[in-house]
Amino acid sequence: MKKLLYFAAAALMMVGTSCQKDEIGGTATEKLAGQWYVSVDGVDENGDVIEGFEGMLGSDLIINTYNTSANTDKVLFVDDLGEIWVFKVRTECDVNALTFHTANATFDEANPNNENGDPISVVISDGKILPGAGKQKNGSPADSITFLVKFSDDPYPATYGHAGYRVSGVRYSGLAEND
Repeated sequence: MKKLLYFAAAALMMVGTSCQKDEIGGTATEKLAGQWYVSVDGVDENGDVIEGFEGMLGSDLIINTYNTSANTDKVLFVDDLGEIWVFKVRTECDVNALTFHTANATFDEANPNNENGDPISVVISDGKILPGAGKQKNGSPADSITFLVKFSDDPYPATYGHAGYRVSGVRYSGLAEND
């Protein structure tokens, strides 16, 4: 009987210690990181949307922003998951100001070329995260993202007379009613 009591006490001690939760920290770019529903509009040199070019490359597209494996607060990946132009680039970021940009970035090593195998550059400017400035489809407030982007192999600006694209949208909420 004594052995049974010792065994029961040991089992309770193991259960008690295994239930302790470890603190899980966030990433260095946590304030900027997320999954976003965005639309892509054609814009002029000032970044203003050109009438008739709203949703030029689509709407309700999904992009991701996330930290690098180095987990530094100075670098953020912007990845269109193949929904806009097939790009994944590192941008410089300021976590406190909630901004990001890159003067001239080539595709990430995983995707160094366009569909023809040619190297291209992606320029992202005026990237901002605006806490609570957007609205979900159900009307609830959400963080908003906006940035300008240009691609070196883009034939559309010369053909249609715009300078680049404005990508803007809201953070994914996880609620089916907002999908």
